[in-house]
Amino acid sequence: MTSTLQPARVAEAEERRPGRWLALSALVLAVLLVAVDATVLGLATPYISEDLNPSGTQLLWIGDVYSFVIAGLLVSMGSLGDRIGRKRILLVGATAFGAISVLNAYATTPGTLIAARALLGVAGATLMPATLALIRNLFHDPRERSLAVGIWGAAASAGTAVGPIVGGFLLEHFWWGSVFLINLPVMVVLVLVGSRTLPESRNPAPGPWDLISVVLSLVGMIAVVYAVKEAATHGLTGVTATTALLGTAALYGFVHRQLTMPKPLLDMRLFRNRGFSGAVLADLLTVLGMSGLVFFLSQYLQLVQGRHPFEAGLAELPAAVGAVAAGLVAGRAARRHSVRAVVSGGLAAVGVALAALTTLSQSTGYPILGAALLVVGIGAGFSFTVTADVILSSVPKDQAGAASAVSETAYELGAALGIALLGSIVTGVYRGFAAPPGTPAAARESLGAAVEASTTMPAPTATAMLTAARDSFTHGLHLASGAGAAVLLATAVAAWFLLRNQRLESAP
Repeated sequence: MTSTLQPARVAEAEERRPGRWLALSALVLAVLLVAVDATVLGLATPYISEDLNPSGTQLLWIGDVYSFVIAGLLVSMGSLGDRIGRKRILLVGATAFGAISVLNAYATTPGTLIAARALLGVAGATLMPATLALIRNLFHDPRERSLAVGIWGAAASAGTAVGPIVGGFLLEHFWWGSVFLINLPVMVVLVLVGSRTLPESRNPAPGPWDLISVVLSLVGMIAVVYAVKEAATHGLTGVTATTALLGTAALYGFVHRQLTMPKPLLDMRLFRNRGFSGAVLADLLTVLGMSGLVFFLSQYLQLVQGRHPFEAGLAELPAAVGAVAAGLVAGRAARRHSVRAVVSGGLAAVGVALAALTTLSQSTGYPILGAALLVVGIGAGFSFTVTADVILSSVPKDQAGAASAVSETAYELGAALGIALLGSIVTGVYRGFAAPPGTPAAARESLGAAVEASTTMPAPTATAMLTAARDSFTHGLHLASGAGAAVLLATAVAAWFLLRNQRLESAP
């Protein structure tokens, strides 16, 4: 009788692991670390433009090189965590993230900042897959896991609120580099709490970490995204086409190698699961459609509407509030209704809100903008939380790191492509503004550069130039928001079919 009951007791102990909620707090800190870093960069962009004087292309690189590198390394780092231990790679990555943040803070040239952002991407690639994989191994009860994923997603959304507010305060009192230094106290607390509360977990039979696959993944991702970015900015050239072919060949080699290896970095059979594939695709397209708004909204609030950094940070708060609230109830809503109803409904809501933002002008009142941002947050909170739960539920615990990395790769790849494509729309439209005689060439590189140039120009010319520049920037934002709305609405339709018959697990 004792031997018969023992497995049930072990299963119950695994299901209700003591200290799991305290351990979750360390994972929440890791998510905050990444989310805060991503949001404060957009807020600091006008100050970086003024201080470092980057070209328009360099400014886009500052914004998206982090996503390029992290997208290329997420699968490799998620698989590495499955092999050497997810707790270990999380703590090492967090320590490196904090140290490299200092390099970002004290960058003195655009090239140095781009390089520092790339290194930060290497460290960041270790964090997100490890957090979701540890949740998969900490919470075996499906309903508890849904709540944990909701809290994880809410933390990411809270980071998008905390980042602009804290960053805005710092930018009003210190130099722009200070916004990167706020990573340090978060990193210290994360390492102290995580080292004591997180259990170690790994794949018991992972196979070797294949360096050839790592290189193929990194080269393929970076080359393809770079080619898309350059084609969107400068058109299709011989160099761009060659880079695209190189990236495609590297990704093909990566997939072929995974299919032939007995112990691959990424089990490609995961994509045979329609729910897994549908959730990953929905994440990629959703972030792609939203990223133009996210990257340029802070510039609109500060440089077009003339808000102070702290005020601009507070103005973005409704999106985070909506996402936190929706994320905490998303799992329950998906079980009561259906996965596809919650995901498709959330994406459609974001699409409608983005469409409403095509009416923005310099004089648009905050109630309209705040309401649209609230809807964006609610829709994204429902969608991202449920798709993360679907992805985690679709794979065995031993493969949680690699599967989580696929989810995060879709997110980062969508961000990089969105900034490249939608950002290029804004930049292209902006550069064509009707400038009055006497406007310096540097003013066409970015709106921040135009604001800086206006301080040395005669008042009538400066006023005319800024009016034309702001109108052109806003028009570019209209086009990017409209394109994003079209992407979100199309993704909502696709998710309705791809996530058909998907259900979240229920407790036995």
